[in-house]
Amino acid sequence: MELADYLRLLKRYWSGALMIVLASNLVAGLYAAFTPPTYESTSQLYVSLQTQDGSASTLLQGSNYTQDLVAAFADLATSPLVLDPVVAELDLETSASGLARSVSASAKLNTPLINLTVSAPTADEAAILSNAVAQSMAAVLPELQRPLDSDISPVRITMTRAGQVPSSPTEPNVKLTLAVGLLVGVGLGITYAILRGVLDNKVRSIDDVEHITDKPVLGVVSIDKGAPSAPLAIIDAPHSPRSEEMRRLRTNVQFIAATGRARTILVTSSLPAEGKSTTAANLALALADTGQRVLLVDADLRKPRVAKLFGLEGSVGLSTLFTGRVKAADCIQVVAGTSLEVITSGQIPPNPSELLGSNQMQEVLAELSYEYDFVVVDSAPVLPVTDAVALSPFVDGVVLLASATISTRSTLEHSLDALEQVDTRILGLVLNQVNIKEQSAYAHGYGYGELQTLASPRRRYRAELAQRRRPRMHRRCSAPARVTCCAGSRSWQGRTPGPPGRTRSSRSTARRVRRCRPRPRQAPGRGARRRPVEARLLDRPWPRRPISRR
Repeated sequence: MELADYLRLLKRYWSGALMIVLASNLVAGLYAAFTPPTYESTSQLYVSLQTQDGSASTLLQGSNYTQDLVAAFADLATSPLVLDPVVAELDLETSASGLARSVSASAKLNTPLINLTVSAPTADEAAILSNAVAQSMAAVLPELQRPLDSDISPVRITMTRAGQVPSSPTEPNVKLTLAVGLLVGVGLGITYAILRGVLDNKVRSIDDVEHITDKPVLGVVSIDKGAPSAPLAIIDAPHSPRSEEMRRLRTNVQFIAATGRARTILVTSSLPAEGKSTTAANLALALADTGQRVLLVDADLRKPRVAKLFGLEGSVGLSTLFTGRVKAADCIQVVAGTSLEVITSGQIPPNPSELLGSNQMQEVLAELSYEYDFVVVDSAPVLPVTDAVALSPFVDGVVLLASATISTRSTLEHSLDALEQVDTRILGLVLNQVNIKEQSAYAHGYGYGELQTLASPRRRYRAELAQRRRPRMHRRCSAPARVTCCAGSRSWQGRTPGPPGRTRSSRSTARRVRRCRPRPRQAPGRGARRRPVEARLLDRPWPRRPISRR
């Protein structure tokens, strides 16, 4: 995997990684909030050797001797010999071993100094304990070096710095704890995203398809939140990104048909709810828009959806043809506003697999392929039932649909194997419900008339709302908004200013009167000559007729 792949995984699973980072910071904050504070106070001791001879050699030997004693005295700071007097003097509730856990001593290298640090729950207690332990060391440890025949020890320990009352606790360190929690959360979030991407077996991109099969990807259809309410993008939203993706799929299918016979196309998927019926319907509509004769056949005799998508009668259809009571021409219905012809599924039979794999079905498809340029067949999924596998030898090619939210690599492999076992010609695959934001290579668009970029739903809604609010314009004079049009009896709203005319004053504003074409003024009266009918018709404002879908 390259760096771009890791970044794509982080972009895909950013929500889970963010939750891990927030949870890690929350744990760190709770730890800092509920951890009891600990204060530390440090005192310093100086170890020296008392001699009567002040020569340089004697001082040097005494210095080396005290440096050797410093390391030993630092280890003895936590011994009961030093701490028992402290416990007895301060009347502590703990023992010498319990006090030793909060006492630490360290000796600086090549120096006669000892740093003594004591921790306690309160600041005052830490300072008192630090000074008490230091005084106990200064009183007890020199006695270990006192000769038997002398009352004075040659070693002397002096407190050079007394322990001060700390102003802030040393633990917990809130800033350090939160920083560590943030770093740990970021590391765990990145690890989560990478592991989720590595272990994810969904077919989400063209690269995933290329790792499974060498079949081409004919189209990539993005996720559209408005698809459930408006599944027919070619009719409901002809300028939407999804409709353009369907036209791109149509173009690829036409190229395949030009290089080889592919007039009867079977559209299926591995599992239900992958969008095969919607894709087949939009593909048929896109092919019909090119002026070719296209027939859509609903061969899903278990859960048909084509009749519901187009609002057609579904009681008479493909299953009725097998009874022999009607012909194919009697079952064909035309979608209103288009040239697409449809054969619905009809009533659901008890044996759909046997009917779709029969010789009669092969004859029906052969007859229809002779009459139409393209016959698009919608069938049941491959893995749950054998309808698509039984029907696939009778068509020129199969378009297999794979949903990025449902299809896995194993299901796609099993579907391809099932179709290839019966020598089916697989034209290619279609990736449906793909998140275009994750696939940066496919995030493109082109605007013409309406918003074509893959923008957010809010931006698309604003663009559509602005399109609806666009003022109407008079077709002849292009009079602007709040301007009286040619005859003066009707106001038209528009943007493009028309030819200048005379100005009529009013109380609040001045209205500019525009005329579609100049006409001579005539004095009113009975002797005024009536203008011809053609001229009077030309002076009338033209009505705005609704534009048909085609």
